[in-house]
Amino acid sequence: MKLLLDESVPRRLARYFPESLSLHTVQEMGWTGADNGLLLSLAADREFAAVITVDRGIEHQQNANELPIPVVIMIAVRNRLQELRSLVPGVLAILSGDLQRRVYRVSD
Repeated sequence: MKLLLDESVPRRLARYFPESLSLHTVQEMGWTGADNGLLLSLAADREFAAVITVDRGIEHQQNANELPIPVVIMIAVRNRLQELRSLVPGVLAILSGDLQRRVYRVSD
């Protein structure tokens, strides 16, 4: 499964996902600074299965009925690696299900 980590997610978080997943960052794709709408379109065009972010504003900036790709928002008090790491099992549970083009929220 090919996944995109938004630039707001610490890149080191990728090491807490199974190696069977193909994780890529916005930075390595060369999409740094792209607005959310463009980012989601680019990810869908490149056949990513989902975008993982900590950007809570994305669900208010995008029309939830017209998302081109599923979005998983990790919700933590702070966007630090140690806090986000505990949310990875919840993200994996979502990814193992039948993904729809909508916003999913994962929190403690």
